Amino acid sequence: MSNGQTVRLDVPSTYDMIDVVQVVSDAFARAAGLDDDAVHWIWLAVRESVVNAMRHGNGNDRAKRVHVEFAPLNEARPAIWIRVRDEGPGFDPASLPDPLAPENLLKSSGRGIFLIRSFMDELTIRKASEGGTEMIMVKRQGA
Repeated sequence: MSNGQTVRLDVPSTYDMIDVVQVVSDAFARAAGLDDDAVHWIWLAVRESVVNAMRHGNGNDRAKRVHVEFAPLNEARPAIWIRVRDEGPGFDPASLPDPLAPENLLKSSGRGIFLIRSFMDELTIRKASEGGTEMIMVKRQGA
């Protein structure tokens, strides 16, 4: 997956930690060679996934942590791999309502995963072997 330059963050489920994650996300994406557009989309996806992990996964429990990993991919063009994991009970992604269904269009929430899928080139959501739910995202330059 990577060339050994992984960065790992373990942050408490407090929203003031989102700025810390952003600084690392932006710096890592730039260091991997991604352009400003890619850095922007990565940050939006990482922010949404971290907020979801804090709010829905960890239930805003400050004692639970959100684990974020960044790794460059060994590919022909710049690309990074990102993993966001919570410590919550997990959920079935197939059970999420369709945010584009007419009855859901005016709801104030429920679009996060839909948006992450549109911002990133790959997204996998699954139960993590350590417990909780993990989101694995990939973003490539120019994709």
